[in-house]
Amino acid sequence: MPPTPRSQPRPTPPRPPEPVTAEAPATIARPLLTQCWLDLTFLHWAADPADVAPLLPAKTVPDTLDGVTYVGLVALRMHRVGLLRLPGIPYLGSFPETNVRLYSVDAHGRRGVVFLSLDASRLLPATIGRIGFRMPYRWSRMAVRRSGDTLTYTSSRRWPGPRGAHSRITVRVGERVEEPTELEHFLTARWGMHGSFFGRSMYLPNAHPRWSLHRAEVLDCSEDLLTAAGLPKPAGDPVSVLYSPGVPARFGRPARPAGIRTP
Repeated sequence: MPPTPRSQPRPTPPRPPEPVTAEAPATIARPLLTQCWLDLTFLHWAADPADVAPLLPAKTVPDTLDGVTYVGLVALRMHRVGLLRLPGIPYLGSFPETNVRLYSVDAHGRRGVVFLSLDASRLLPATIGRIGFRMPYRWSRMAVRRSGDTLTYTSSRRWPGPRGAHSRITVRVGERVEEPTELEHFLTARWGMHGSFFGRSMYLPNAHPRWSLHRAEVLDCSEDLLTAAGLPKPAGDPVSVLYSPGVPARFGRPARPAGIRTP
């Protein structure tokens, strides 16, 4: 008699995306990383999900709002990055950073961000980020300057390239956002990061206090970081421009795709 075929396990259907919440859904008592994000400016452009899907890690798809996803260019000052519960490093752990990011959701409904590039002005943290955490850090010449309510962020890439990829962003900070719109929550209330670590898809949770946001006006934006990251050149001005004085943040231990935390 022919052998009885073994029944195949049914694939787990994807869960609906978790709700967007202004507060972190969970605290992180035992952080893997601690840091402060200061003087952040968020620039966002609408994007076609089909354009960004090939750039996302395995097992994730573009996160969308009303059928649209977004590309973010975020400039900030990183302050006192630290490991575990150790105090943040005062000099090497403090530096300007500018990142290009996308928005993702996985089969478990976990919303997150995906970093396509992170330009940083300190060589050692950028190298540790690339080698130790498999993050797309680049070493760049950078500065953040403030004059009254106007901030200017500049960067010019040194290594690994494309050498000379740059950004210059000048914004004027405006009124405080008393009640963020649905889009503003969608773009900023992100409690995890999707990525690939040592060949495995991982989700790294984070937590921080609720954002204090201000609307801002772009006075100058000259950049090619988005196209250097493999994205189409943005058409027109950003659809959302926000500023925040910053928050302290904690990252927890990575979770594997099945939701099992690493030891």
